[in-house]
This record gives sequence, structure tokens and C-alpha cells, in this order.
Amino acid sequence: MELFLIKAAQLVVALVLLVTVHEFGHYIFARMFGIKVNRFYLFFNPKFSLLKYDPMQGTLKFIAYDKDGKERALRTFQVSRSRSPRADGKPTWRDTIYGLGWLPLGGYCDIAGMVDETKSTKDLASEPQSWEFRSKAAYKRLLVMVAGVLFNFILAIVIYIGIAVHWGDDYVPYSAMKEGLDFSEEMQQAGFRTGDKLVTLNSEPIDAKDYNTLWKMIQPGARVGVQRGDSALTVEIGEHLLKQMATKGKDYRAMMIRVPVYVASTANGEAAAKAGLKPGDRILKVGADTTPAITEFRPALTKYKGQKTTLVIERDGVESTVPVELGESGLLGIQMVSPTEIFDTEHIDYNIFQAVPRGWEIGTGQLASYVSSLGLIFTKEGAQSVGGFGTLGSLFPEKWNWYSFWQITAFLSVILAFMNVIPIPALDGGYILFLLVEMVTRRRMSERFIEIANTIGMFFLLLLLVYANFNDIYRMLLK
Repeated sequence: MELFLIKAAQLVVALVLLVTVHEFGHYIFARMFGIKVNRFYLFFNPKFSLLKYDPMQGTLKFIAYDKDGKERALRTFQVSRSRSPRADGKPTWRDTIYGLGWLPLGGYCDIAGMVDETKSTKDLASEPQSWEFRSKAAYKRLLVMVAGVLFNFILAIVIYIGIAVHWGDDYVPYSAMKEGLDFSEEMQQAGFRTGDKLVTLNSEPIDAKDYNTLWKMIQPGARVGVQRGDSALTVEIGEHLLKQMATKGKDYRAMMIRVPVYVASTANGEAAAKAGLKPGDRILKVGADTTPAITEFRPALTKYKGQKTTLVIERDGVESTVPVELGESGLLGIQMVSPTEIFDTEHIDYNIFQAVPRGWEIGTGQLASYVSSLGLIFTKEGAQSVGGFGTLGSLFPEKWNWYSFWQITAFLSVILAFMNVIPIPALDGGYILFLLVEMVTRRRMSERFIEIANTIGMFFLLLLLVYANFNDIYRMLLK
């Protein structure tokens, strides 16, 4: 239960930040163009609001709800003096009611004179006012709608810049992976083999600092140059690898560094200590089985458990064979050297001027990956991989870690920007599409048409939400 609460808390904090920034993008551009914003809400508030602040009245209401057509509140606080609207009728920030809803499925910015999830054509029956959305030029309305997506993408870039400045980059160059990599079954079916060392990607040197290396590697038609023993080979990726990997869960690892077995310490009285192993020894063979990495080492111990066998070890560059007697557990009784101490890990520190292009590189790379993955959503494998809040929560670590939190939050901010730009009515992308059509044809779509399209789009989004969360439940309980 504790682990669930930690993951849930991280998800909620991330969503609060992402939704607030997204809606603030709409808000700030609306205000720049003199458009009145009726309400600015974090989370939705059907029937009642947890908090409701009215700057004009100077009141902060706790659990505000409507009853018998009149607004009630469990508690009302007078936090500032009441004010009157401007004499010239121009809207200000005080004309907006700010609130916190109870349904954490997003948020909204209720822009005056705009058909959205908060209003229908009946609410716009009066003559258009100069401070309404519908009265502004098409390009201004377009910028208001693009702003939410833009702000989410900017947020991701800013977070990546902050990560670069504060933590820098730690990575193991592919050239330092002396034993190569282990590959999943799907990767091996595509042509990779255990121990392959990555050299090039599409004829360019492969870069371990690139967040999107794996994504680029599994694209249909990608050409991956590998060193296999003494041979240089090229693995050409077919059409099916990307779809196969789309259905894998969060714990799936397509490839991992092969870690050699070095002894850090031995436990007194255990098999390794009795055999005379010392810190710094490398175990090369268990019995007749060669063990260049942990991948082969653990199965070899299981194979010889309860038996007398031999170990081939390397100490100070010299190989020797020592007898060992494994117990029924098949354990040697050693602590292995951490991979961070084995490999030549490189660290890069960034100042603010260096961090800006690094943050831009990571953010645009993540966005490009998601744009290129759009077609995958419409495949059987892609549909099966769609997840809801459970999938999002599972991305976060079981212990609060600020580095991981900011990495995942930036990642989700890119996703939110990408998903909102898809041209589905009721999403920002739907409004953007309608406005682009208007600017090209010079004919505005009717408010009634937009209302119907939004209703259809909202119904589709609700079905998608139910389907995504059903997938989570299915994977958790049945699969």
C-alpha cells in the first residue's frame, strides 16, 4: 500500500504541474489579446468545487456547490476587499474565478465566447462582445489554442535544461562495454546476438548519450552496425520488431549491458572463501561453462549446485583454476563489484549555456519519437499497449527520487503536448484544425457544427479513457 501511495503521489504532483502549465498557456494568451477568462480550474468540478476564489468578491470558498439554483459553501473566507468591474468594460485577471475541482482528469480554462466543454451554442446566443474569443481575428484565436501545447513543450525543455545543470549526464560509452550487450528474444529474432557490441546506427557512430538510441534502432529499415567477435556486421531491422515491442510492459528490457563477474568480497565460511577467492578476482568459468558475464554465471551456479567443481579465475592478469564445492543453494557467497566500478563511466557537467542546447536536443528528440510513433497507435499491437492512470503511475519509482521524478514529468509533458495536438474535436488539435481551415478558406465554421464535433470528440475521448484504464485492469488482474 505504501508503494502505491508513493507512486500515486508522484503522479498527482506531476499532473498538477502539467495541467496547470497547459491551461496557463491558454489563459496568458487569452489575456494578452484582451479576451475575458471566466474560470481557471485545476481538475474538473461537476456539482461542486473543493476551493473557489473570486477576486472581485474577495472570497475564498471551501466546498462550494449549487443547491436549489443558489451557490452554497461549507466555509467562506473574506481574503481581500471586493472590487467593481472596470468602467471601460475591459476584462482583467480579477474577472476570472480560480478553482480546484475534485475530479482529477485534467483542468480547464473557460474562455468567454468560445464553444467548449463548458458551454454550448445556447450560452452564446447574445451579440458577440469585443472581449470574447469569437470576436478576435483567426490568428489570435489560433495562438490561444496552440499556447497550451506550446507551454507543455517549453516546460519539458526547461525541465531537461534543469536536469542537465543540476545532475549533468552519466553514461557508459558503447565502446567501454567490453562484453557487449544482452538482447531480448525479440531483438535476437531481429538479428542481434548475445555479446554484440554496438558501433554505428545508419552509418553514423552510435552515441550512448542519445536518449532515443533504442527507439531509432528498432525503426523499420534501420541499419545497426555491430562488432560480433572479430567480425563487423550490419543488422537490418524489419517491419515487425517495433510492433512486437509495443506490447511489452514497463519491466521489459530490450537490451542490457553484459556485466562481468568481479568479486568485491567473500562471506566467511562460504564456498568462495574456502576456495581462496579474493576481492578483485574475475570469475571466467564455472566447471565447463564459460561465464563472461552475469548472464551465464548464475545459470552455471545452478547447474553445479551441490557438486564439487572448479572455477577459472583471473587475478592480476593471470588465470588459474581453483576447486570449489557448491552447496545445495548453488551460491558462492560473494558480493559482486558494482557495474559503476567496472565500466569507464563518463560524466558531463553543464553550465547554463551548455544546458540549453542539451535540453533542446533531448526535448525535440523525445517529441520526434512520439510523432513518428503515431501510426503505431492504430495497429493491433499499439492498441493493446495503450494504458491509463495505472500505466502512468507505474512509470514512477517506488521511492521518491527527484531525478527520476523530473525525468518522467518532462517525458509526460512531451506526451501531453503531442496528444493534445492530434486533430480530434474537443482536444486543442481539433480547434487548431478548425481554425486552420477557416484561415485557408476564409469561412468560419458555425458554432453549432463545432458543438456537435466537440460532443462526438468528447464521447470518443471518454471511450478511449475507459478502454485505456480497462487495459490496465486487465493486465494487472488477468494477464
